[in-house]
Amino acid sequence: MNKKRMFYLDPPKILVLGFSFIILIGAFLLTLPAATVDGKGLPWLDALFTATSATCVTGLVVVDTGTTFTLFGQLVILALIQIGGLGFMAFATLFALILGKRISLKERLLIKESLNNLSIDGVVRLVKRILIFTAVIELIGGILLAIRFSFDMPLPKAIYFGFFHAISNFNNAGFDLMGDFRSLTGYVDDPLVTLVVCTLITLGGIGFIVMNEVYEYRQTRRFSLHTKIVFVMSSILVVFGTILIFILEYHNPKTLQPLSPLGKFLASLY
Repeated sequence: MNKKRMFYLDPPKILVLGFSFIILIGAFLLTLPAATVDGKGLPWLDALFTATSATCVTGLVVVDTGTTFTLFGQLVILALIQIGGLGFMAFATLFALILGKRISLKERLLIKESLNNLSIDGVVRLVKRILIFTAVIELIGGILLAIRFSFDMPLPKAIYFGFFHAISNFNNAGFDLMGDFRSLTGYVDDPLVTLVVCTLITLGGIGFIVMNEVYEYRQTRRFSLHTKIVFVMSSILVVFGTILIFILEYHNPKTLQPLSPLGKFLASLY
């Protein structure tokens, strides 16, 4: 067998190796003493799990993010969430564009694979829009959450919490800084926090391909079958899911019963 052929890495393999490398780097950083409040760093297995969860935006945790990690550790997790949510090829493209580097055909193929796009046509333009969409949405979400959190904590902390949770929720990661595994339960009946977070989760969930088609609709006047299915199924799941949870949990003393009518609706929607 040809040696070059044996060691040839096609785009999917490069993406797998790239994400694996990012996870390992993140896990290593979380084992450092500077990453945890107790100054010991996370055990390797816990660090690997946390880094994998953050990069793959699953939201599963084995330690409480808000009370276990220092600012350094939290920023490592936040970086992994952002890289995992956008895809490391989007960041690689950003740096290449900043440096004025030409995007090669192989790199365009990698971008296509990372975005699940059908063609390499316009992938660089799509990445630019993805970065802009992300920056604008996370900025607006972060500001709105920071304003609300500022009533409950000092302004610098409120700003940090606002943007951390905006990034986490837009990337559907589920990590939070509230402490004691509480997540955002303290704001269950708060319309601003709940609706902002729901919007961030929804926008992140429908995907950039759909958002790009919405952006281009004024020129194209059409949606692809993929976008139509996403809109229809997302609407059905959210509407009927909210109704079912509201009805089934309305009298449950461990969930919705203690809440106000507005709180019951917001909790069901969330």
